Amino acid sequence: MVFPRLHVITDSLDVVRAVVGVGPVAVQIRVKSSARIAFSLASAALPICRDAGALCLVDDRVEVALAAGADGVHVGESDLPVSVARRLLGPSAVVGATCRDISGIRRAVADGASYVGLGPVFATSTKDGLPPPLGPSFVAAVAAAVPDVPVIAIGGITVDRVPELGTYGVAVISAVAADPAGATASFLKVLS
Repeated sequence: MVFPRLHVITDSLDVVRAVVGVGPVAVQIRVKSSARIAFSLASAALPICRDAGALCLVDDRVEVALAAGADGVHVGESDLPVSVARRLLGPSAVVGATCRDISGIRRAVADGASYVGLGPVFATSTKDGLPPPLGPSFVAAVAAAVPDVPVIAIGGITVDRVPELGTYGVAVISAVAADPAGATASFLKVLS
């Protein structure tokens, strides 16, 4: 399987159903409220993703990814370290890591990251407490400096902004909320 260039982050099973049949995507289950709810959603999303050939990842919660049998996890800077996630999930799991610069990317990859999420690129309201936006030219320069690492841009990403990023792919939340299938098709077209 080619590593997906579009990552859809969601806490909705309806969004999962809508995006997985459109093309190659990774679905990242993000539930902030409780591990129990995250496990329930990941467990329900996993067969839908598998049937469509989509990756199913869990945001932040290594224990939920492990318990649900997900394809992997994406860890942020305040979550378990990449090296621990890799050790717990094993060598075949997908482990993503949030980074903000080249040294962070190199460290994450050395610790076992399969890909990195770089951002926020633009201002976004989908997550509280984010650092200032990095900006598209900085993100493009960082991605160009690590061509052997799949860099996934995140934060305020729209279809129109994709060409200026220079990254392997993008992660989206609100950009697919109104029309998950249609927006996914638009993103996949511009990413191809």
